[in-house]
Amino acid sequence: MNEAFKQRLNQIVPRLLSKDLLEGSGLGAEIGFYIFDYPPELEPAVAEHIEFVKKEIAKKKPELVLEHVNLFKFLVDYLKKRKLLDVAIEMQRNKGDTALVNALKGPLNSEKLAEVFVKTATAMGPHVILVSGIGAAYPLLRSHSLLNNLHHLLEKTPLVVFYPGVYDGQGLKLFSRLPETNYYRAFKLVP
Repeated sequence: MNEAFKQRLNQIVPRLLSKDLLEGSGLGAEIGFYIFDYPPELEPAVAEHIEFVKKEIAKKKPELVLEHVNLFKFLVDYLKKRKLLDVAIEMQRNKGDTALVNALKGPLNSEKLAEVFVKTATAMGPHVILVSGIGAAYPLLRSHSLLNNLHHLLEKTPLVVFYPGVYDGQGLKLFSRLPETNYYRAFKLVP
């Protein structure tokens, strides 16, 4: 991990505690969605840093409710609750990845999932939501689809996505390799 990336990581806590992020000031009519993009090979370092961030926020601003949702774990729990996880695992074994992805398009519809996501992530009230596990959830769920469906549901709740790839303010490029998906309604958390 290079020094420039360490400096970016060190900016996360101050940014999450900043008035403009917490109150949505300076955004105009925009929603408070933020993306922290990073090289996918640094996923372990980012996962470790998210745990550090949670502890630091708890120390520095204990009244701030910080909810962390690992998107892959969220999907697994959702499939378990719907009694689809074992069926999905068996399908993947017997028919392969493509058949699994096609079979789960209905149950993992982004619009339906967005509503469940909001109920799960906001159970403790208004706060900041951190989202990780984007790469592990692919291709079962595309992050831009979920984000598009969360806009009208989260209103003023800041949401920070830890994204293993590139976000240039206009599009998302997962793993820095897949074709870019247009998405422009978020701000970079730190440059």
